[in-house]
Amino acid sequence: MDQPMDFTDDALRQRLTPQQYHVLREKGTERPGSSPLNFEKRDGSFHCAVCDTPLFTSSTKYESGSGWPSFFAPIEDATENRVDNAHGMQRVEVVCATCHSHLGHVFPDGPNPTGDRYCMNGVSLAFQPAGG
Repeated sequence: MDQPMDFTDDALRQRLTPQQYHVLREKGTERPGSSPLNFEKRDGSFHCAVCDTPLFTSSTKYESGSGWPSFFAPIEDATENRVDNAHGMQRVEVVCATCHSHLGHVFPDGPNPTGDRYCMNGVSLAFQPAGG
């Protein structure tokens, strides 16, 4: 898509839980270890909870020990990185390329082949099993 999808705040507040809204639209963070997606091991894909864009495949998911679902690479062109200077430090924020919702952050301490750790909030994602 060339243009990001626009959603009104009212529409999103009706579609999302308060925690999802806080994370996806206000750049919040869920409590570590709280997402059932930490334990998701089936083949499939992880989609944006707002616009349903496929973001990550299960083949790139790994156990980072961080308490959040982690991946070593997104699907090509599915995410965008932005500089995040909040909280007195510089990090790299990851957003959905389609709707620009906040997903989490990427860090340079992941496994091969990329060396990246895409540390995502589970409430930002929706899992879709392969073939489903």
